Amino acid sequence: MKKTILIVEDYPNVVEVLRMRLQNAGYDVLVAFDGQEGLKLARSKKPDLIILDIMLPKMNGYKVARLLKFDAKYKHIPIFMLTSRTKPTDMQLGKQTGADEYITKPYDPIELLRLIDKHLRTPRPAANVAKIKRP
Repeated sequence: MKKTILIVEDYPNVVEVLRMRLQNAGYDVLVAFDGQEGLKLARSKKPDLIILDIMLPKMNGYKVARLLKFDAKYKHIPIFMLTSRTKPTDMQLGKQTGADEYITKPYDPIELLRLIDKHLRTPRPAANVAKIKRP
């Protein structure tokens, strides 16, 4: 089954580039252009991962992340903050509000896909994990 990624970003050109890359990598993509819409979509569609800008209309990314990460129904969803805010204090606030990854723009698309794959990888049972001991 295809994994779904929600992009919450207010710049249409950033959204389109991200959407193309993610769809080409085999993901379904949902899009919201402001924080309130992003929160509503996250709650109704329960995506497998969220890529979230910080500086958004209606509700900033920090608040969106906090509302999702402090709710038991959504706290398991990985949140990637993808932002142009590069100060250490911004990164620290991102982590405190629930970001699993904090990525600054411009970003490396190959590294972004690697991190997404890492967070969405389904654990596979290792061969011979449990060996039966016989007397």
